[in-house]
Amino acid sequence: MTRLTETNLPAFAVPKPGYDRRALKGGIVHFGLGNFHRAHQAVFLDRLMNAGKGFDYAIVGAGVLPSDAQMRDVLAAQDYLYSVVEQSAGASNPRIVGAMIDYLPAADAPAIIAKLADPETRIASLTITEGGYFIDAATGHFDPTHPAIAADGKTPFIPKTVFGLIVAALKARRAAGIPPFTVMSCDNIPHNGRVTREAVVETARLSDPELAGWIAANVAFPNAMVDRITPATSDRERALIREMGIEDDSPVFCEDFIQWVLEDNFPAGRPPLEDAGVEFVADVTPWEMMKIRILNGGHAIIAYPSGLMDIHFVHEAMENPLVRAFLDRIETEEIIPVVPPVPGTDLTAYFEKVKERCANPKIGDTIRRLCLDGSNRQPKFIVPTIADRLARGLPVEGLALESALWCRYCAGITDSGQAIAPNDPNWDRLTAVAALARGDPATWLGMADIYGDLGRNPAFAAPFARWLTALWEQGTEATLKGWLGR
Repeated sequence: MTRLTETNLPAFAVPKPGYDRRALKGGIVHFGLGNFHRAHQAVFLDRLMNAGKGFDYAIVGAGVLPSDAQMRDVLAAQDYLYSVVEQSAGASNPRIVGAMIDYLPAADAPAIIAKLADPETRIASLTITEGGYFIDAATGHFDPTHPAIAADGKTPFIPKTVFGLIVAALKARRAAGIPPFTVMSCDNIPHNGRVTREAVVETARLSDPELAGWIAANVAFPNAMVDRITPATSDRERALIREMGIEDDSPVFCEDFIQWVLEDNFPAGRPPLEDAGVEFVADVTPWEMMKIRILNGGHAIIAYPSGLMDIHFVHEAMENPLVRAFLDRIETEEIIPVVPPVPGTDLTAYFEKVKERCANPKIGDTIRRLCLDGSNRQPKFIVPTIADRLARGLPVEGLALESALWCRYCAGITDSGQAIAPNDPNWDRLTAVAALARGDPATWLGMADIYGDLGRNPAFAAPFARWLTALWEQGTEATLKGWLGR
């Protein structure tokens, strides 16, 4: 067994950096060094560097939480190298990624600000999860009153949030006459660039309104659509990589599919990522809506009936005839018909690829992961399609059933009587409301931060109530059979 380090790279008989990592410059500071970033953005950059390009855009990691120190320590011990295992149904293909060259001390504001303010830094990128943008669920906009953001407003010289750090660094660059870096979100949220722009500008406004105006006028925040199924790493994955001859404490296992569609708005410069497979477009909205509604919406459709029927893995759910038929019918009858056209893309073919990806047995993706954080995901992935259909006078029977399944899941017990461990930042609230909704379904739809005014629309409320009642009285399997006519 060989430990993964720079010195030991020649010993590995797998694809690995073919470039001199000593020649790399840290042009990108990235917040959120989780598995998705390391299997996505970093892989594209590694591809580019292996083609002899983009050497000025190596990744320097940054973390705002003390808990990020563990990941930093693990990666530092490996010279910031790690393995990515791309898995199709028939093969597992490991590679070693070398696009990261440093990881700043966790939660060290002066060190992070100094690197962001360095003229070498051209891009600050983020994968901080959907819940990391301090969005007020009731308004859909950034919440500057959140205690963490308010604290950065009062003490902007010692920020503790990503947005406070970005503001402080942009202020330093402006004072030094250095052009601003581009801020690039790679999180799975609609219009992620616009959302990030609002967060940065409004954080700046708390302490320096003039700076906020300068940021709004001068800093680029391109929107992006990103896609790759990347489960969490467990002891299972660490054991598998050892079987491949690599001693790596932080491997990443992912599917072989990868996609990145990005608006070309980088005034400070960017790597030629189009040469590594990134698609640059003027407006990412069509691709974003396709992905969020068909793929992410599809995940929600798979998730909750499977969770209630004690199905563990996503590929096992795709082998269940009821779950697969449920997904097929909602997608083809209710979701895809209201997704706008995407240039150069057949939406039906895209959905077929989604099913193929979900059925991949090598990924080991779990139903529990798909069920996670419904209070943040449902308003982004499911509710907008319901709203679009209702606005057109179209039925929402399947989507109402999906919503009822989410409510039933949040009651905290499966059909077999197994307890469901908390699986949402708002779990206590959701379980309380789900209990009330068993007798009064309108209680669930009354959560205005989730459903807005839709809960009062009888075209949605009536089928939701009917399906929720059926789920409690008949169970998930019988209810699905009823809707599917089986």
